Amino acid sequence: MIKFLELEGGYLVIGLFIVAVAIFVWTRPFVAGGKKWKQAVIFVLFGIAGFILAHYFVTINRMADVKTWFENGKPVICENRAIRKVAQSIIIDPTSKQKWSLQGDIFVSPLYSRPFHTARCLEYIDNK
Repeated sequence: MIKFLELEGGYLVIGLFIVAVAIFVWTRPFVAGGKKWKQAVIFVLFGIAGFILAHYFVTINRMADVKTWFENGKPVICENRAIRKVAQSIIIDPTSKQKWSLQGDIFVSPLYSRPFHTARCLEYIDNK
């Protein structure tokens, strides 16, 4: 449950905001007489829950793939969330001089200032 909240917490807050907007809009008298709000909220809740659960399972599967890839000695590429540009992504190679290691779901290096979560990484395939 902690991993779910860690990965999907922001989306849960956004989902609650969307539910609040749906309740506000569907209780107005000019929208179906204000009587269809229960059906609308149920529809919105199921839709949001479906999207959040799908995102969670896709993320968990990607994290497992990244861990396996890294443990097999292959590099991964991680998003640098401090500066969101492709050029600022970092390639984490287990055979590099930066001594990257995996602690739980976090990539850490004693030579690099910040850690990277496996949820923000992909398998790196070099096309050279």
